[in-house]
Amino acid sequence: MHTIEQIGKHFWYMTPVSETDRPVLGMVVGRNKTLMIDAGNSEKHVRRFLSELRKREVPSPDFVALTHSHWDHIFGLSTLTYAVSVASQATRKKIEKLLPLSWSDEALEERVKDGTEIRFCVEAIQKEFAGQIDRDIRITLPNMGFENRLEIDLGGVSCMLERVGGSHASDSVVVYVKEEKILFLGDCIYADIYAKNRNYKIDETLQLLDRLEAFDAETYVLSHGLPISKEQFDQEASMLRTIAVLTARLQGNVHDVTEAYIQSVERELTEDEMQVIDEFAMGYLF
Repeated sequence: MHTIEQIGKHFWYMTPVSETDRPVLGMVVGRNKTLMIDAGNSEKHVRRFLSELRKREVPSPDFVALTHSHWDHIFGLSTLTYAVSVASQATRKKIEKLLPLSWSDEALEERVKDGTEIRFCVEAIQKEFAGQIDRDIRITLPNMGFENRLEIDLGGVSCMLERVGGSHASDSVVVYVKEEKILFLGDCIYADIYAKNRNYKIDETLQLLDRLEAFDAETYVLSHGLPISKEQFDQEASMLRTIAVLTARLQGNVHDVTEAYIQSVERELTEDEMQVIDEFAMGYLF
């Protein structure tokens, strides 16, 4: 079940739904303009978000910023044609490749077989678009592109869009709401889920963490979870950095990395930590 939450004076967001892979949608409200962050996994998803915001007298978006090109962040863009949509040039190129694709069950199954789609996403699409025989998904290209960085002044609050990359998606962009010290991470710190073996790449992750830690943020918004504090983010970043370094030093040996990490934290490991160790090993070995 979605809920609508507010952080500070300028930022609203709607919580995610895991069953249909609906990510967090954000809205930054300035004195003159509004900017929506991500376009959702369907038109229905977007309409729900905007309807709930209207009840709270939050205006419709003037801009829509895309964090990356994965389906659950762009399928609702077709219902936001009145807004200026903004994405990195890398994201636009990836979306262009989706234009000729069919989203029927048969087409999705064929792409799973050839390795260009994954079962998790197929099942989420089928659930989100349940009851639609033809599954009329309209891929829409963003109106405006940028290479590495773009700042948008909304009046009293500004948003910095910066391409940061990472293992999950090379085109990942974060949105920094300066006046609120909020960093909208999208999916950038997640693993690559489209690879044959889910993985993190060492260099990509270390470079990403360097860039994220340069922001003066107090709240971090992950697309498939709840916002976290700086302390929580620092703990997550430390875990990823330590495991990345150990994986490089110990040449991807899961047993050795696990033992070294246990010595580092001086406790038993969580399931998440053990999974991350496996994912870095996969990234090292393949």
